[in-house]
Amino acid sequence: MYAIVEIAGQQFKVEKDQQLFVHRLDAKEGDKVEFDNVMLTDNEGKVNVGAPAIKGAKVNASVVRHVKGDKILVFKKKRRKGYKVKNGHRQSFTQIQIDSIKA
Repeated sequence: MYAIVEIAGQQFKVEKDQQLFVHRLDAKEGDKVEFDNVMLTDNEGKVNVGAPAIKGAKVNASVVRHVKGDKILVFKKKRRKGYKVKNGHRQSFTQIQIDSIKA
């Protein structure tokens, strides 16, 4: 069984016991979180599509840890003008584990 659910503004295809990285959530490590914006569920070939979400469907997950992603360098240059700007960025992520999918 899998579901397509919206988490922190992005859509993910999730299955039970799957671990994934999402944008930083306001939850502590070990907390249980619940996502109720489920767009689609598939239970062994029986597909249920919401318009836009399925009423009563929920995905329960637990927060494993908070991490930072790899550094991304942003380099801007305009040739022959003497303009160079170097900037870096590290995105904050939350690793979650899907505990159950209720359709």
